[in-house]
Amino acid sequence: MSVARGEHRIAPDEPKMWFTSAEHFAKVLSAGNRDLLRVIVEQIPGSLDELARITGKAKSNLSRTLRTMAGYGLVRLERGERGRITPKVMHDRVEPDLPITLSRKAS
Repeated sequence: MSVARGEHRIAPDEPKMWFTSAEHFAKVLSAGNRDLLRVIVEQIPGSLDELARITGKAKSNLSRTLRTMAGYGLVRLERGERGRITPKVMHDRVEPDLPITLSRKAS
């Protein structure tokens, strides 16, 4: 919100993602989804099929989850050999800026 109010300018190297709520943030970056990102970084799968084999998850579920993450800039889905989609993790950390209380303007 500080960006929207003009109180903070984002540096070119800062990630830029906004979530509609803390609950949505928690859902997108759940423990299971963070594990998935870790597997991608550590195993470097060459395709969604390979990622499905590694994780034991259905390719359709992985595709849906990764598209959501791609929408936030957490991953990039690259087209590789023979049209295979390869996930790449774009960041190694996320630091939320979450207000705990609402600021009140003086009346």
